[in-house]
Amino acid sequence: MSSGADASQDGWSRRRFLGALGGTAAVVAVPAPASAPTDPETAPTAAKAPAPGAHRTGRASGPRPLYLGTYTSVDGGGTGIGLATYDPTTGEITGAGTLTGVADPSYLALHPDGRTLYAVDEQTSGAVTAVRLADRKILGARSTGGAGPCHLSVHPTGRWLLSANYTSGSVAVHPIATSGALGERTALVKHSSPQPGPGQDGPHAHQFVTSPDGGHVLAVDLGTDTVYTYRLDLTKGTLTEVSQAHTRAGAGPRSLTFHPGGRYAYLANEVDDTIAVCGYDPATGALTIGDPQTSGSTGSATNYPAQILVTPNGSYAYLANRGDNTLARYAVEADGARLRLLDTVPVSGDFPRQIALSPDGTLLFAANQRSSTVSVFLVDGPSGELRLAGAPFASPVAVCALPL
Repeated sequence: MSSGADASQDGWSRRRFLGALGGTAAVVAVPAPASAPTDPETAPTAAKAPAPGAHRTGRASGPRPLYLGTYTSVDGGGTGIGLATYDPTTGEITGAGTLTGVADPSYLALHPDGRTLYAVDEQTSGAVTAVRLADRKILGARSTGGAGPCHLSVHPTGRWLLSANYTSGSVAVHPIATSGALGERTALVKHSSPQPGPGQDGPHAHQFVTSPDGGHVLAVDLGTDTVYTYRLDLTKGTLTEVSQAHTRAGAGPRSLTFHPGGRYAYLANEVDDTIAVCGYDPATGALTIGDPQTSGSTGSATNYPAQILVTPNGSYAYLANRGDNTLARYAVEADGARLRLLDTVPVSGDFPRQIALSPDGTLLFAANQRSSTVSVFLVDGPSGELRLAGAPFASPVAVCALPL
């Protein structure tokens, strides 16, 4: 099946269709390459926001919140954003209902101050929605200007929401008020160059994130085999492209994560079942993509790498493998310049679409789309080894787990 094509006549994207279908490796190293907007409620201030995750540091005690993303427009899907708690010691999840009123909230992100949750509305007329967590009030939705938004993130300043429209291959920026509400879109950029990769019908933006230094924002596009680097104007919310990094043809890049040191990043390629180490230059925003290396999949089933994560201390990386249904563990070496595959463990579910670490890094959550479950693993600090915490938690068409 071609990578970018719609999967069925009812308009499902390849992303949904794939989810609905019911050792060591060579070491690869890459050298490092040399006025606020107005919002209907209030305007963002220029004051420095708390550092990302600052409110969530330290060992948690007592139940912690967990939010779950799903599709609401598919058979067996959810009815909104799933509400739950988890035990930070054992990883046990307890359901707490559903926040309705958000359509197809397939990806979730938290504001740095911890007070507002954001969700994509992954529909043909794409939107992003803000939810105030104190009383779970929906603060409104804004159009992303594209179709099928599948990812969003908050800029470290807390003033801008970044989103990626998968189906239309574009990225968008929205201003965030001090209330957490979203203002009208300030930027929309469609990926028109280079041409789509082999088997693709167009650009397919899959992720939009900020570099660790905060100086650049990067968009991963599966359809064009490209990672685009933009400079975000922190006053106007506009985007200026400054660099492109190209994978090999047909790689289908999906997920990028940075090493805490800020000089290296790791890229998961969905279509050709590989990952790559990337060098990053904070001064220019240029990304240098290294040679592809194994995802750890066995080849017994067609595999689509999903999300890649790095532990807070930068010592280990984890990759979710959909199809192989495993989590691969890598040692991070040479200050981030090298990944070495250590092993894989069964995910205890089907089609792990997304993974997330708890804020203290002691638990790993895997949202398993086809089995409608969330698996939780205990993370051993010294070794990075993963141990299943217990029976997976049932959650309809689980495609995102966000532990706070």
